[in-house]
Amino acid sequence: MKKTNIDGLLIEMITPKVQEIEQRFSRGAGLSNEDINTLLLKSQYNHINHLDERLDEVTDSVKSLKSEFDLLRSDFSLLKADVNGRLDTFEKNIELKIAQAINTNMRWSIGMIALIVTVLKLADMFVK
Repeated sequence: MKKTNIDGLLIEMITPKVQEIEQRFSRGAGLSNEDINTLLLKSQYNHINHLDERLDEVTDSVKSLKSEFDLLRSDFSLLKADVNGRLDTFEKNIELKIAQAINTNMRWSIGMIALIVTVLKLADMFVK
């Protein structure tokens, strides 16, 4: 049990009195108001110590959760970087395919125009 110096001192101060009260009570003697107050005080100190232990457990759990959250954050950052990298690659591939399609279409268009011009020129030469 983790206690502060003051907690330890207070419990040490009332322990002899509590033991005296317990011995008197076990012999069948009644309890005075002071005895009851002393026992209540000890009970409250025990309760506070128990709450302190529980608070320490909760604090440890929060630290553990924070650590796990930090790991998740790191995993998500890696995932985000991976997804962004894949998207960049995908975008570059799409841009490359679009550029290739435009180049192919331009070649075909220029070729068709050249063919049409040539056919029209030949037709003009034969018609004259």
